[in-house]
Amino acid sequence: MNDLSMASNTETKAFDVESIRRDFPILAQQINGKPLVYLDNGASAQKPVSVLDAMDRYYREMHSNVHRGAHTLGDRATAAFEGARETVRSFINAPSTREIIWTRGTTEAINLVANGLAPRLKEGDEILVSHMEHHANIVPWQMVAERTGAKVVPVQVTPEGELDLDSFSNLMNDRTRILAITHASNVLGTINPVADLIRQAKQQGVLTVIDGAQAVPHFKPDVQALDCDFYAFSSHKMFGPTGIGVLYGRAELLEQMPPYQGGGEMIERVSFERTTWNELPYKFEAGTPAIAEAVGLAAAIDYLNSFDHTALEAAEQALLTRANQLLETVPGMDIIGTAKNKVPVISFKIAGLHPSDIGTLLDQQGIAIRTGHHCAMPLMDFYGVPGTARASFAFYNTLEEVEKLFTGLQKIQRLFT
Repeated sequence: MNDLSMASNTETKAFDVESIRRDFPILAQQINGKPLVYLDNGASAQKPVSVLDAMDRYYREMHSNVHRGAHTLGDRATAAFEGARETVRSFINAPSTREIIWTRGTTEAINLVANGLAPRLKEGDEILVSHMEHHANIVPWQMVAERTGAKVVPVQVTPEGELDLDSFSNLMNDRTRILAITHASNVLGTINPVADLIRQAKQQGVLTVIDGAQAVPHFKPDVQALDCDFYAFSSHKMFGPTGIGVLYGRAELLEQMPPYQGGGEMIERVSFERTTWNELPYKFEAGTPAIAEAVGLAAAIDYLNSFDHTALEAAEQALLTRANQLLETVPGMDIIGTAKNKVPVISFKIAGLHPSDIGTLLDQQGIAIRTGHHCAMPLMDFYGVPGTARASFAFYNTLEEVEKLFTGLQKIQRLFT
């Protein structure tokens, strides 16, 4: 490995939140004269210096287009780019890099799968999704269903925000062709028992598509252990750059699927009589890829791998536990989603206050949260609300910041009482 290669950091560091926070320069600033409390990680997480440095180094020292350059920079760029693919493969324990497809994010990955599986669908076939899905795991299936005559069927959730397993079992039938479900809800935080769902789906020959966007920032999925057919996630939610995501797919299924886009890289040979497709994974990667972003994603994974994942998960669960303890004492507080198994996300509403007002008034105190329907309108309809306020935590957040959120909400209440 030459001195410009993107090497992985295999050293495991002790969990020290103050040291970790120094790795994220954006957290040191002030907003409206107050120290930034960033609790919008479910929308997009911040980036450590190692990610920023890796992308800067790529552009300064090795930028070139990949795969076809007959020169040293091209070789360096290709090595870094394909090395990033191997880093992703290892992170999710995929069998081969042939099964790791670069996309622009989870949304494009799910669209790719939906369009690729469309030829398998016919009128009367059913696609199971859940009521807690992000629009990105609903709308692509609706579009494909409209073209093919298939039907999108929603699995119910319980009032606590857990998947209704009786509803799932009752809806799974001989017309079911695809199960598309989130690993963790972006609104409720609920971690679904996807391994069990996949096992039941497999027994009936149903293909499985897992939206892992909210899962991978908090724990490492093992696609072989899950035995899923497809798994999609985004870089920017797991401390990497925007503009790139990953689709894992079983090689035998990817081989059967038609290309999603046409152009350079995805071809083997072009003539006006006939075009043939490139081998996996390039068959689905038309055009110049997001090279620097792939390098940045690999650096983000290396950063996560430099810690004991158990320690990171424990720190995040401590934040979630404390936030629940404090917010439950706020008068008029209603927490949406109280599943037993959650990633550190809390959606809530407060009687008499509009979510957008809560967000604006917290921002005046330097506290960043998300408000609205969170691209999950069917779930909002289920709970009978137009939207919620949402605080989503990462391992670089502190218990002091949880206290600031609580204090901030108390101040807002005093303004309106």
